[in-house]
Amino acid sequence: MKLIESMGKTVEEAIELGLKELNKTRDQVDINVLELPNKGFLGIIGSKLAKVKLTVLDRPEDDARTFLEDLFRAMDLEVNMDIHQKNDTLVVNIEGPNMGVIIGRRGQTLDSLQYLLSLVVNKNSDKYIKVFVDTENYRQKREDTLIRLANKMANKVRKIGKTIALEPMNPYERRIIHASLQSNPYIQTYSEGEEPFRKVVIALKR
Repeated sequence: MKLIESMGKTVEEAIELGLKELNKTRDQVDINVLELPNKGFLGIIGSKLAKVKLTVLDRPEDDARTFLEDLFRAMDLEVNMDIHQKNDTLVVNIEGPNMGVIIGRRGQTLDSLQYLLSLVVNKNSDKYIKVFVDTENYRQKREDTLIRLANKMANKVRKIGKTIALEPMNPYERRIIHASLQSNPYIQTYSEGEEPFRKVVIALKR
């Protein structure tokens, strides 16, 4: 949490000087007046300036919106964003034309965007904030696809009696595969390889 102390001839001047230094607006800080100005004897002897403390409020939604607006402007993309905090997770839903650019191959661009945004919102945060970025309900669609794939490959393993290694996946997608088959009495799963080529292996239980 960032904070500064600022001084001025008046409380208002001290606040304005502090806001300028922080490059923030009034609604983005908490203001605490530490000392009131005092003209002193004859307006000279013992005079004191006003002193205030400005504390920048944690607003992950604002940080996320600023970052994404700058990014999409640079990409020449027109989008609408719904950004809100749900418990300890910052949820970002993006809508607009040509969302395939944001999703990327198998969601890789979307995952990278989510990672970068996590770095941005947690940079000045006192506690860790999870970040979830989605567009066109891609996350749910991808999860459904992976569950179908897991069950299909599990059936194939039982039929041919041989182990099958799936294509490399990120940790989130591997967890979906493992979770979808963990209750299967005939199948076991495990991961092998190093990131970013780590993959799920589906095998018969011994």
